[in-house]
Amino acid sequence: MPRSKRAKVVHLTKTQKKGKELTLRLYANIRECIPQYPYLYVFRVDNMRNNHLKDVRSQLANDSRVFFGKTRVMAKALGDSPSTEPYPATSLLAAHLSGPCGLIFSQRDPQSMLHYLSTFRPISYARAGTIASYSFTLPGGMLYTRGGEIPITEDVPLAHSLEPTLRKLGVPTRLEKGKVMLDEEFQVCKEGEVLGSGQTTLLKMFGVAMAEFGVEVRAWWVKETGTVEAVEGAEQVDIKGTNRKGVGDVEMGGDDGDLGTSDEEE
Repeated sequence: MPRSKRAKVVHLTKTQKKGKELTLRLYANIRECIPQYPYLYVFRVDNMRNNHLKDVRSQLANDSRVFFGKTRVMAKALGDSPSTEPYPATSLLAAHLSGPCGLIFSQRDPQSMLHYLSTFRPISYARAGTIASYSFTLPGGMLYTRGGEIPITEDVPLAHSLEPTLRKLGVPTRLEKGKVMLDEEFQVCKEGEVLGSGQTTLLKMFGVAMAEFGVEVRAWWVKETGTVEAVEGAEQVDIKGTNRKGVGDVEMGGDDGDLGTSDEEE
């Protein structure tokens, strides 16, 4: 058959996957950093936000290097057994790599690193699935932009254009002479409950930030002594006993389908 001359749609945004390339680069960079830094920390992120993690990267850039990628690839780079670990005891850190976690290679000693991370706790708006840190209730009467969080004398009335949005979110509001009115108190959330998407939208609308970003160290490795110290209460996983694809199953070669991609790495 002759080739069709009809116009074809070409997607300019289509790009090739870089799974294998990113995986190999993450693996190689971690192996390269191990002999260059005296301390290696495994950390976990609470209420992950990219902009806050970038702040951590920039503030530690002078004496540290941060990796946040596929946990099984990072664990493979540290060694999944004493026979494959690049330096003594690095494989012991693999048990602490689970969930949203990463690695920090640093010149800073544990006391300095723990102090810095404990003081970096920015607050941001909560997302669905976050646990409410305190109860928030809209007071009855005319609604203001901060929903009673600050004195009325320092606040301004809520824009009337937001009233339909509030009703869609389940808040029984009404308009009275261009003012958004609420006949009685309305509880948006209770302390300790898991927030839904509608609740997080209301909290953001009234400027209530509940999600505290935090970087918590789970364990650290000291190159000079070849020892690993775990933080008390830190969660550990048995990487060989999990049902998911384990660290030992990660191949650093072969087809692209055998390799995981790095979520974010330096």
